[in-house]
Amino acid sequence: MFIQLEVGWMNHPFPMNSFRISSHEQIRVLRDLGLKSVRHIPAKSTALAQTPSEALERMADVQPEQDDVGEPAVERLGRSTTAQAGVRALYNATQQRCRQRYQEAATVYESVCAGVQAAPQKVREQAESLVRACVAQLLEQGPYAVHLLADSLGQRSAGHAVNVLVLALLLGRALRMEARELCLLGTAALLHDLGKVGLPIHIAEPGAALNLSDMQRYQEHVGLSVDLGQRMGLSSDVLIAIAQHHEMADGSGFPLRLVGEDLSRCGQILALVNRYDRLCNPLHGEQALTPHEALARIFALRRECFDATVLGAFIRMMGVYPPGSLVQLVDGRFGLVVVVDALHSLRPCVVLYEPAVPRDEAPLLDLAQNDEVGILRSLKPAQLPRDALDYLLPRPRISYFFERALSPRDCGGSA
Repeated sequence: MFIQLEVGWMNHPFPMNSFRISSHEQIRVLRDLGLKSVRHIPAKSTALAQTPSEALERMADVQPEQDDVGEPAVERLGRSTTAQAGVRALYNATQQRCRQRYQEAATVYESVCAGVQAAPQKVREQAESLVRACVAQLLEQGPYAVHLLADSLGQRSAGHAVNVLVLALLLGRALRMEARELCLLGTAALLHDLGKVGLPIHIAEPGAALNLSDMQRYQEHVGLSVDLGQRMGLSSDVLIAIAQHHEMADGSGFPLRLVGEDLSRCGQILALVNRYDRLCNPLHGEQALTPHEALARIFALRRECFDATVLGAFIRMMGVYPPGSLVQLVDGRFGLVVVVDALHSLRPCVVLYEPAVPRDEAPLLDLAQNDEVGILRSLKPAQLPRDALDYLLPRPRISYFFERALSPRDCGGSA
C-alpha cells in the first residue's frame, strides 16, 4: 500500500511523506504517531504490498530457511552461489577497508590520550590530520553508506570516540556542512571525552551505576576536556562544541543546562550522536539497546532533548533499522542489518541466517535491490532462536565506519 502522510516531515521519522508500506514495523510507527488517517494512493500501490496480517499468515506457513513457495534454502542458494560469492567478496573487501581505517583512527585517539599532557600541540596535529583525511574521503566519494564492523576494535574509550567522529561527520554532511565546518565538528567529536584521561578508570569508564559523588566527578570530564583543548590550541568553535556535548535542547543536560537556542550546530550534533552511541554502548551498567531500539527510544521519549532538524536528518541518515539491528523479514527469515545506504535508508543490506551455509559465507540481501522482500519487525537478541542468534552473532559493541555506497550493479539483489 502506498500512502501519503498529511503532516509535516519533522512530525514523523520516515525519510519522505509519501512511501510504500512494506513492514509491520512501519505500521507500528504509524500507530504510535497517533494519526487519525493517512492518504492511500491506489495508483502507486502494488500487488506486492501486504498488510501485516497477510505477512504473518504467510510467515506462519514457512520456516526461516525457506522462501514463500516452500523451496529449500539449499536449492535456492545453490542457483545463486556464483552471484553470492561475488557479493560476499565485495562485502569482505569493504569490511577490511573500513576496519583498517577504523583501527587507524582508534590508534590516533589512543596516541592523543597518551601524549596530551606532555605534548598537547603535537597531538593536536595528529588529531586534526586524521579528521582532515576523514573529511576529504567523505566529500570526494559521492553517496555514502554506513557499515557495521564485524568486530569491536580498539579500547572502549577509543571506540566511542571513533563512533562519534564517524556519525557526527556523516550527520554534518547530511546537513550540508562545508569542509571547514566538518573539520571543526570532527575534531570536537574525536576529542569530546579527552578530559576523562584525568579521571580514575572506575569513574571514566564505569561498568556499574555511579553514586552521587562519583557522578559529579564524572560530569567534570566536560570541563577537563575543554581545559585540555585549550592547552592543545583548539579553536573556540571546537571548544564550544566539546563543552556542549552533554547539553540537551530542553535544558536537562549538563554542565550548564543550556537550551536549544544556546547550542551551536556542532554542539547539537555531538549531543545527539553521543547519546545514541551511549544507548548502544552503555557505560553505567545499563543494558545495551539494539540500534533500532536506541533510535526508537530517542524519537519516542527524548525527542524534545534534541534539535528537530538535526534529529530528523539523523533518522533519515540511519534509517528505521540502523546497522547492528536484528530483524525478521516478511518471509520469516532472520537477519542482521550490516549496511545502510543514505539514499535507501529504509531498505538496508542484511546478512541472513541460512543454516544450510557456513556462517562466514552467510548470504547478503540488499533490500534496495529486491522489492519483493521487506522487514517485518526488529528483534531483541532474546527474541531470536538460539541457533539463529549464534549464527548472526550480534556485536557486543556497535562500531561504525563509512564507505562509498555501491551501485546497483555491485550489489546482490536476492538471496
